[in-house]
Amino acid sequence: MSEDPPPDPKTTFLRARGLLHPHAEKVRDELFHSRPFFDPRDLLQVRYEMLRRHRVDGLSIPKVVERFGVTRPPFNHVEAAYPARGLPGRVPQKRGPKGPRRCTPEIVAYARSRRKEDPQLSWDTLLREIAHQFGGEPLHRRTVERGLAREVKKGRRRTARRRRQRSPPPSSRSTKLSGKSR
Repeated sequence: MSEDPPPDPKTTFLRARGLLHPHAEKVRDELFHSRPFFDPRDLLQVRYEMLRRHRVDGLSIPKVVERFGVTRPPFNHVEAAYPARGLPGRVPQKRGPKGPRRCTPEIVAYARSRRKEDPQLSWDTLLREIAHQFGGEPLHRRTVERGLAREVKKGRRRTARRRRQRSPPPSSRSTKLSGKSR
């Protein structure tokens, strides 16, 4: 039975940050094979060099995508993201929605204040008021409920964090209680 070799620290570092190139073996650019500084496993470096080869060295897009082992869409995406977001624009971003789209913090604050003013207010009435006040399509009841629950959950986290910061360390607390000093 053979043991697996210990993981390379750079591979571990890149993987933890989402920068490990999934297809490093496809990178055929001579810089990545002739100089130790250039690492085909570093996705950010590969994307930077890919863009630099096209913009600075004047290499055509078909040659660039061939040398860097990508198709045109990823190249176009990197090229379009660079002017707007710079170097971080070349790092893969988390896909999907990043937060609530329709139930904004203003709507949640309005719903919270209306529920506080009139605890007997029905959901149907509240949803109609929200649609009238903020316009757009009417929201679903669960959407507003999740927004209110999310706000409560965030408030609990902050309160717990404050309590932890205020309480003295366990060792000093026990000496104060016992009356002994060190």
